[in-house]
Amino acid sequence: MRHALIFAAGLGERMRPLTDRTPKPLLMAGGKPLIVWHLEKLAAVGVHYVVINTSHLADQFPEALGDGSRWGLRIRYAYEGPTPLETGGGMLNALPLLGPEPFIAVSADIYCDYDYAKLPWEPAGLAHLVMVPNPDWHAAGDFVLHEGQLQEQGAGERLTFGNIGVYRPQFVHGHAPGRFKLLPLYQQAMRDGQLSGERYDGFWRNLGNPAQLAELDAHLRRG
Repeated sequence: MRHALIFAAGLGERMRPLTDRTPKPLLMAGGKPLIVWHLEKLAAVGVHYVVINTSHLADQFPEALGDGSRWGLRIRYAYEGPTPLETGGGMLNALPLLGPEPFIAVSADIYCDYDYAKLPWEPAGLAHLVMVPNPDWHAAGDFVLHEGQLQEQGAGERLTFGNIGVYRPQFVHGHAPGRFKLLPLYQQAMRDGQLSGERYDGFWRNLGNPAQLAELDAHLRRG
């Protein structure tokens, strides 16, 4: 699995005023932009081609990251226009750059110690998601994990989607272009038995507001 998509097009509204002048993925934590932590980890497991979808303050990404050569990567940018296309529309918009094989997709505004090398090269169904224990701010979780399969309801442990996954292009291929979320596609894939998952118990943080970013920065600087 040599290709990856990084979701980086959001407006970062809850992170204001920091995101008034800087896109959230380029905010600093532990001495590096958030997105650079992902680029380094992807390069370390053999990914060589990364598509970054952009919208808000999009011009800053090529200026900050260039063509990716400093990490041994080739970076391409999938611009969505001035209004972000949400996760589904963003993935569909990036498909022409990603190619026909399964790819890793990760949100730029998380930090996680998960080892991308553990992801399946070929998901058993249409996609495979990394799930994490429910944080305090999302106690109800997202999906139920039971014997390696994700379900909307049923026996098993209800967990939170960690915004890391492997996808076949067919997951969104054929959907009408435009602005849409991935959630309805997850729900349909679960009903069809086409969505697998795993639990990860290591360090994971979602960076939604300045306080969470400051907490991560302090954690990383402590080593």
